[in-house]
Amino acid sequence: MPWDYFLNAFATLFVTIDPVAIAPIFIVLTDGLDAPTRRTMALRGAVTSWLILLGFALAGRPVLDFLGISQAAFRIAGGLLLFWTAVEMVFGGRYERRARQATGEDPAAIRLERMRAAIFPLAIPLVAGPGAISATILLASRSRSAVAFAGLLLIITALIGLCFLVFLAAGRIDRFLGDTGRTVLTRLLGIILAALAVQFVLAGLAEFAATGAFLPAAAASAPG
Repeated sequence: MPWDYFLNAFATLFVTIDPVAIAPIFIVLTDGLDAPTRRTMALRGAVTSWLILLGFALAGRPVLDFLGISQAAFRIAGGLLLFWTAVEMVFGGRYERRARQATGEDPAAIRLERMRAAIFPLAIPLVAGPGAISATILLASRSRSAVAFAGLLLIITALIGLCFLVFLAAGRIDRFLGDTGRTVLTRLLGIILAALAVQFVLAGLAEFAATGAFLPAAAASAPG
């Protein structure tokens, strides 16, 4: 069993999806709604984000092959994107950006469009954001067996299920953490994500150095 791969996949997706940081945003989006409507919105957002990440896990690599983008190039690009996300988390920009996405419209308009908010901005880009999508494609490209790939799909499902549970318990979680606890946790997760992002970049550079993977297939096979 590729336990190292599973651990890396779980850690990467956990910090990029960041279920705990989404909890206060869900509170904003569902302010004033009754419990059944909150549950419906939580379920719709979770299912939509799960389908998005599942789709990228299944089709992300074939799309890259069709566009002629090497795995090494995408690993480096994805690593840089993840590092940017990590910097935002460490310095507080990510949470502020999420809050602006959730509250950028007129409050009256938000109340009229609550169920649509389960798709945008809750499912995308808050749960299945650019960082999570990039991480999913990168991890899918690194799976070397059917067992590893099935494990990745199971990890995605488990984390989206965790998001759903967090949505249901968002009020209690936010009261428990408080501003200080939420800030500290977000910074710590950002540091972990930064290290994982650097690892992605180094892996891409190593693959390029070993195989010349940045070159198109035709150019790589042409005589010198």
